[in-house]
Amino acid sequence: MQRIVECVPNFSEGRRPEVLDAIAGAVRSHAAVRLLDIERDADHNRSVFTLVAPPEALVPALFDAIKTAAGLIDLNLHRGQHPRIGATDVVPFVPVRGVTMEECIALARELGRRVGEELGIPVYLYERAATRPERVNLADVRRGEYEGLKTEIETDADRAPDFGPARLGPAGATVIGARAPLIAYNVYLNTSNVEVAKAIAKAIRHSNGGLRYVKALGLLVNGKAQVSMNLTDFTRTPIYRVVELVRTEAARYGVTVESSELVGMIPQQALIDAAAWYLQLHNLEPGMILENRLVE
Repeated sequence: MQRIVECVPNFSEGRRPEVLDAIAGAVRSHAAVRLLDIERDADHNRSVFTLVAPPEALVPALFDAIKTAAGLIDLNLHRGQHPRIGATDVVPFVPVRGVTMEECIALARELGRRVGEELGIPVYLYERAATRPERVNLADVRRGEYEGLKTEIETDADRAPDFGPARLGPAGATVIGARAPLIAYNVYLNTSNVEVAKAIAKAIRHSNGGLRYVKALGLLVNGKAQVSMNLTDFTRTPIYRVVELVRTEAARYGVTVESSELVGMIPQQALIDAAAWYLQLHNLEPGMILENRLVE
């Protein structure tokens, strides 16, 4: 059985295809790495790549991608809806098959050391790879974004990076870690009032007393209010429960869910769980899905 790790690097560029092509080229130059998907968002000015590979192949490919992004993305000029601190903003390793979380933590630390030492980019370790409890949560690491971190990294000892220099260049800093599968999921409302999206996000996110394993922001994207979410453990807070709470909160403000979107990829089981719940299928199992049986 081939051992597989997924990595989902987020780059602070969603408007210049030539930049994304160059980063993708750096990844594809490593034959053992498969680039499964590139999700580009011009409003967020951000792109999410999905890579899979044997664990030993990922660090060299990601190092080249980060190096390429650092040469092409200047955070002093970057503007977008999504919070960010770096050209390569966040790089999570996710165990998929035959690989432990501990191995993914080791990969995160190996990549972080190389990026800090060889590229001179400050690196913060987060989630399961975090070296300090206050750095487990990505939002806490990204507090103040690039502009705030530019000063704090040099003046506040608590903001010193895990690897690399305590100063920011145009490529900013990079957050690297290891985590379980995450679903990046956005819901659009039939209103342009971003305050409604912010209120819903506050109601549903765990840090304000909402659903466990849900992080959420309210944004204005393409003239629509958007509830932008990360679902950090769909097995314990399923996607259908999140959608229904968003609907309930939206109704309080006289608005409805207009559409939703995935950013990047989603585990099949999350969709099976949603189908079973909405269709009230009490006996649905993966083996009952035709395509699953064809690949057995």
